[in-house]
Formats: sequence, C-alpha cells, structure tokens
Amino acid sequence: MNLNLSNKVILISGGAKGIGGAISKGLIAEGAIPVMIDPSEKEGAEILALGEAFQIPVRLFDAADSENVVKITLEKYGRIDGLVNNAGANDSVGLEKGSPEEFEKSVAKNLNHYYHLAHYALPSLKKSKGSIVNISSKTAVTGQGGTSGYTAAKGAQLSLTREWAVELLPYEITVNAVIPAEVYTPLYENWINTFEDPKAKLESITAKIPLGKRMTKPEEIAAMAIFLLSDQARHITGQHLYVDGGYTHLDRSL
Repeated sequence: MNLNLSNKVILISGGAKGIGGAISKGLIAEGAIPVMIDPSEKEGAEILALGEAFQIPVRLFDAADSENVVKITLEKYGRIDGLVNNAGANDSVGLEKGSPEEFEKSVAKNLNHYYHLAHYALPSLKKSKGSIVNISSKTAVTGQGGTSGYTAAKGAQLSLTREWAVELLPYEITVNAVIPAEVYTPLYENWINTFEDPKAKLESITAKIPLGKRMTKPEEIAAMAIFLLSDQARHITGQHLYVDGGYTHLDRSL
C-alpha cells in the first residue's frame, strides 16, 4: 500500500519519545519529514540519525510558542502537510487532591497547544489539504479517578476533533483522533513505578487487556496515526479510533 507520504512535512508535538517518537520514526520510514516539537534533545538526536527530520526543542506553554514553531517550520520547509497533536502528561490533578488553580493549569497544558498549533498551521494545511490527528486517551471515555485536569483535556480533544472535522470540510482537511489505552511509554513506566509493587501492578493491568493480555506498543498507535495522515485515509474524518486491544469496549473478563 502506497501511503504517498514521501517528503510530506508533519508537525508532531512531543515527537521525540513515547508515542510521538514512534510516530516520528514511522514517518521517516515512509519517506515523510517529521518536525518534532520536543525539548528531549537526546531522544530527538537518535531519531534525527535515522533520516530526514527536524527538531524544535521547545515545550509549548502559550500561543506564541506554537506560532513560532509554525514560523520556523515554514521558513525551513515552506509547507506543512499534517499535524499530530500528541504532547501531554497525566498529572494526577483530581477533584479531591487538587485545587482549582492546579486544575486550570492541568487543562491548559494538556489542551491549549492542540488548538494553538492547529490555528497557526491552518493556512498551510488549507494549501496542502492536509490532515490533523489528535492523540487522546481512553480516560476521556472511561474515567480513571484522581486525574480531573487530564481527562477534561482529553475529552475536549475528542470534542474538538469532531468540531474541526466539520469546520474544515470545505478545505478537505481531515481531522481524526486516536485513542490509546495502556501503552508502555516512559511516562507510563514512571507511573507504574509509583506503586509499592510495580511488577504486580503491571501484571494486574495487562491481565485485563482482552487481546493478547499485553500492552499496546507505541508503534501500533503510530501505525494508525500515520495511516490517518496518508492519502489512503482521505475519506476518513471526524472519527475516534481506538487502538487498545479491546480494553475500552470489550468485557475485560474475557
């Protein structure tokens, strides 16, 4: 299957490690040019060694950061063909253990840059009839407990996916969301290690994943995101696509 991604320029927030890193590597393999928006320079250097790619080592705090990222990308490549909104962190700001100020900061850091990047990249995406892929989380639809800020942001990402899909129909820009559940990334490992017995906790989670009793691989999330960026997905928009081994919807007693 020809994805026709050769020389396509794709912005990826958090593109140097975890799910974002897997997307960057997969895009290089397809001949695309990932632009990694990520301050993790060590991990970024490893990806840059694989082929044509570019790293902008910043963390997206406000709208000006996203505006500058788009400006730098256009100065270097002159085009943007796709955007993967991915960066964020489950920061455990809950209803009981948290304050209104912490909640607002959590929502802002996990959500605002999704809008900012899409807003500033939009003129270029109109020209290329490009694609937007929002990486969300199963916590947006299942809940998790103790993480109100993160799940509020993730739910908003799913809502914006449908909203943008409608708004951008006249420009033939596709907008979709990928929803992971249990993916063993560096951030996930940090969370697992907060438990008294990390090995037992991990085993209790994988035992509840219906398909294969295993974690989803970052590369499996990347494969879906890359497909949605490609010409093969030109008639898919406004969709929430679960890549989770059946974790969200199938009976976990299976």
